[in-house]
Amino acid sequence: MNIFSKLAMDTGMNPYIHVAYRQIFAFLFLAPVAFFVERGKRPPMTMTVLFQVFLSSIFGLTMNQITYFVGLKNSTPTIACALSNLLPAITFVLAVIFKQEKARLKTLGGVAKLMGTLVGVAGAMLLSLYHGPVIPIGEPGIHLRVPDNAANGSNGPGHANIVGPLLVIISALTWAIWFIIQAKMGDAYPAPYSSSALMLSMSTIQCTIFGAIMVPHAREWALYPGIRAVASVYGGVVCSGIGVCMMSWCIQRKGPLFVSVFSPLLLVIVAALSWALLREKLYLGTLLGSVLIVIGLYSVLWGKSKEIEEVQQPLKELQQVTKEDIEMHKELQEVTKDDMEMH
Repeated sequence: MNIFSKLAMDTGMNPYIHVAYRQIFAFLFLAPVAFFVERGKRPPMTMTVLFQVFLSSIFGLTMNQITYFVGLKNSTPTIACALSNLLPAITFVLAVIFKQEKARLKTLGGVAKLMGTLVGVAGAMLLSLYHGPVIPIGEPGIHLRVPDNAANGSNGPGHANIVGPLLVIISALTWAIWFIIQAKMGDAYPAPYSSSALMLSMSTIQCTIFGAIMVPHAREWALYPGIRAVASVYGGVVCSGIGVCMMSWCIQRKGPLFVSVFSPLLLVIVAALSWALLREKLYLGTLLGSVLIVIGLYSVLWGKSKEIEEVQQPLKELQQVTKEDIEMHKELQEVTKDDMEMH
């Protein structure tokens, strides 16, 4: 998505238009899925849930994607992807503020989460503010015509522009707010596909109106060259549609911690593809900042896993005690039975 979107916007596609098309294609894909998968399972809609869905559409889709793609246009896919890894740390801070998570600073897990958050923020600041020398890794052997054409119509990667990284950080903040809202809404309305489809319908209207205000000329909405259509359909169907379904499937079987552990792998993949396909140069600041973000992320995840172990340990001990009581009761019954036979 990062590569396709960057190529599309480098050909002159406005990010507001790209966001609007992404919502449209995502809604057209997910609406029938939600209708058939959750037919007869949807709980009744209330005004409270409807308001939560509206807030989710504002923060989780409209504001999140507008700030992200405008930030992507004014930076690079590697920077945008790296800063997106701040999401777990920002979510942890907001969860503590809204009492959905406990800091537990007197425990090893709580200290690890706090230190991981600070290290991740430091990495984001280093990546955003420090450029540094180019890492000499040579030129890629791949030569594609599309990136060359895109580069000719581009206003430059904007690597040194602080606006791009700042907007991506704001995007991560709005996405974290969406997580907080979703945690409350999921308990009252346990129909994720239907709520997502309703959320996409609202964001489609919001983004289309906002895009029409920002870009009123109809010719700017053309999905030509073809990379614009590819980026819009891919972002909507694959990322907002199939991607959400796949992550939900994995979370149900392995839990959110297992899924989020793979997030830093995205940074490595995007950096390699950006170097190979977009001929993006890798800078020392980008490398050092990315490493700190990954270290901070894994520190938060490790701290969270330690807390889960600490919570589950008393339960395991209770289960062990219960098992021992059952065995002792069986032995007592056996002794009583022997006494009766002896009598």
